[in-house]
Amino acid sequence: SVLPVFTGKANCPYYARAELLADYLQANLPDFRVHKITQHPDKWEQWLHDICEVNGWEHRGSPIIWRELLDRGGKGLLLGGVNDFLEYAQHYYGITSMMSSEEMLDIAEENLQACIEIEKEEEEIKSLIKPLQIWITSASASICYQLIPLLANGEVFGMTTEISIHLLDTDQFKDILCGIVMEAEDMAFPLLHSISLHTEIDEAFIQADIIIVLDDVLLNHEVQSLENYIREVSEICQVYAPLIEKNAKGGVRVISSGKTFVNLKAMMIMTYGKSIKPENVIAVATSWESAAKAMLARKLNMNAAGVKDVIVWGNISGCNYIDLSHAKLYGYDCAIWGPANFPRPLLNMIYD
Repeated sequence: SVLPVFTGKANCPYYARAELLADYLQANLPDFRVHKITQHPDKWEQWLHDICEVNGWEHRGSPIIWRELLDRGGKGLLLGGVNDFLEYAQHYYGITSMMSSEEMLDIAEENLQACIEIEKEEEEIKSLIKPLQIWITSASASICYQLIPLLANGEVFGMTTEISIHLLDTDQFKDILCGIVMEAEDMAFPLLHSISLHTEIDEAFIQADIIIVLDDVLLNHEVQSLENYIREVSEICQVYAPLIEKNAKGGVRVISSGKTFVNLKAMMIMTYGKSIKPENVIAVATSWESAAKAMLARKLNMNAAGVKDVIVWGNISGCNYIDLSHAKLYGYDCAIWGPANFPRPLLNMIYD
């Protein structure tokens, strides 16, 4: 089957003429169905360029009309403009349009007002949806692939909180960011309101509620001294901190993570960002914590998800200590059983 698609500028009289004729054919022919897309005049040129580029068409002006072959996956065949459609309707159905210029202008004006009202309603609906704005720096890092599902599945921010994720990195990693965006969209997380990529540093952290700093430096003491690495981390934070103050929300929370200099990044952001609340900046040693949990789970022959409250003290890229004094096991197969939320002290179990 074939579905004609009519698209034009809201204030275009020629689109109004084609639209009215299409409505007449749809009302009087049992098998004739149309799909109409009305574009605001300000968006028309870019929209027309994009649709022609995707389909390999050559067309200028409003309207543009094509036929979609529904039995061939929606493949589009360009019909042309208003004159092409009038010839098509005359040839196949023996019907043409006798609309006067004055009527065309009146309907075009009505279309424009209707388009403005629809856009206004859509903006009002969007304003009611206020997802949590999460920015991730150095988002091309491999850990970002694992991080996005954790953020979007509802376990971190609750099952009723929608989130918008913004991936920030340099332009050389744009292809990687595009891949992450496409994969996240394909997974269709119900709480993921949107995900976007950013390569312009000046646009970083706009309206951010939460910022996750993943920037790392590759440690090789044979190439550079420790002081140079510290200076490199400091320079990164010296760029981020003023942008956080300028663009992010007042109560923004900053999470410093990654594999190197986690504590240093947190301290430098507080140092260079005087207005950022210190209690809202934290450093997390997630990689060491996860590695410790996995090692303990293997030793105890259980699922790593049941190992809780493992604490990492110290600097992730320097001296650190894995503290198991508060660690607990859930669902561990031992002599004493209880409900699913019944914990066992890890230290008691690991030496059994």
